[in-house]
Amino acid sequence: MNKDYQTYPIVSFGFLIDASIPVVGYMEEVTDAVCLSHSHPRAQLIYATNGVMKVVAEHQIWVVNPLQGLWLPGGVEHQVFFQKNVKMYSVFIDPSVTSNLPTTSFAFDISTFLKQLLFKIIAFKDIANLHAPQKRVIQVFLDELSLITASSVFLPTSNHPKLRKVLALLMTDLTNKYTLDYYAASSSVSSRTLSRLFVKELGMNYSDWCIRLKLIEAIKRLGEKQSVKEIALDLGYENTSAFIYMFKKNLGKTPSNYISDHQNIEVV
Repeated sequence: MNKDYQTYPIVSFGFLIDASIPVVGYMEEVTDAVCLSHSHPRAQLIYATNGVMKVVAEHQIWVVNPLQGLWLPGGVEHQVFFQKNVKMYSVFIDPSVTSNLPTTSFAFDISTFLKQLLFKIIAFKDIANLHAPQKRVIQVFLDELSLITASSVFLPTSNHPKLRKVLALLMTDLTNKYTLDYYAASSSVSSRTLSRLFVKELGMNYSDWCIRLKLIEAIKRLGEKQSVKEIALDLGYENTSAFIYMFKKNLGKTPSNYISDHQNIEVV
């Protein structure tokens, strides 16, 4: 863990089991902190209007920024890193109302409508005594959650010692242009063995994993409002066109269109 990260306390709302309080949310600004690995009975929706969170859950890494939300079912072990200044919004959902909600963890493209419902719920003053209009907002919120689908942009990880070493090297050098053979030699395994480990442990080959790593970093930086040119160069592309081509090939839209489709609207 980065020694510059402070420990962020685990929020007690996740452990509240009470069907009369189906949803409870809060907002907080957090800077350079980590919420250590934990789980709670309530499901959780995490979103950030400013800054970036990295969430490690079920051997996958998810990046949560103003372009996406993250869904965590109840009981899922997870760890959250708050990178720099993060304005986080989070809602916890009681098990009594999760029967129609997703059962696996994933990041998803969060709609403006769902954001506004999230903001409204967090603004509720007395969660134990909700009025009829507030209860209707919660029901619509739950209906919207039942429709969310996973983004393809996640990064699988592995605890295999040889593979974990290679993944760590790749994540520390986003401009890398080394081949699989190079990393096989540095890990004292054959290229064939390392290639098989990628597919077996991660469900994708070496090249696809490297592209996924760069896509996640690109989305993170787009959420931080960095320029497309700056992102392309930092990720090792010789020109902006090559980066845009890769982005559109994998996500079906250019970086600029991706941003415009996910413009952030924050509660006032």
